[in-house]
Order: sequence, then C-alpha cells, then structure tokens
Amino acid sequence: MKISTETLVRSALAILLLLCLFNMPYGYYQLLRFVAVVGFAILAYYEFERKNVPKTFVFVGLAFLFQPLLKVSLGREVWQIVDVLTAAGLLVTVFLQNKKSG
Repeated sequence: MKISTETLVRSALAILLLLCLFNMPYGYYQLLRFVAVVGFAILAYYEFERKNVPKTFVFVGLAFLFQPLLKVSLGREVWQIVDVLTAAGLLVTVFLQNKKSG
C-alpha cells in the first residue's frame, strides 16, 4: 500500500493537533504552529493544482489561523475545539480519499 504525500501530511497534522489535548510544554505549541502553517500551505497547493477553489481557501485560512508570527489568542478551550474539529476534518478527508481510490 503506497501512501501519498498528501495523505501523510493530513494524517500527521491530525495527530499533532490531537496531541494538543494533552498538557504539552509551550514549545510544542510553538513548533506545531510552524509545522501546521507549512502543512496547510502544502495542502492548499495540492487543492490549487486540482483547481478546487473552496478547499484551497480553507487550507489557506487554516495556514493563516495557525501561523506563528501574529498569534491568534483564542484561549485554551477554544483552541482545543479548533484543534479537534480541524483534526477530524483532516481525518475524514483521508478516509474519504482512501475509500475513493481503493
């Protein structure tokens, strides 16, 4: 079974976001912001190449939300909700894509 780069990025981002539910050191969240912005930018590029404008805008929006330069201060509880919803969305797209191709 060959795993595409896109599936790997989606899965890795989902796992990293779900780890935010645990009490992690602050450095983890800083690292996550850098990884997330790169990951969401890659996913936006894939969707742009497919000419899927709505998904491109979603991933660009997520990249801006998670970017580390101008931090969005939502509070821990709200960030946990955002993390879980984003991770769930990423995992759903992984399973739907695998179902479609398999």
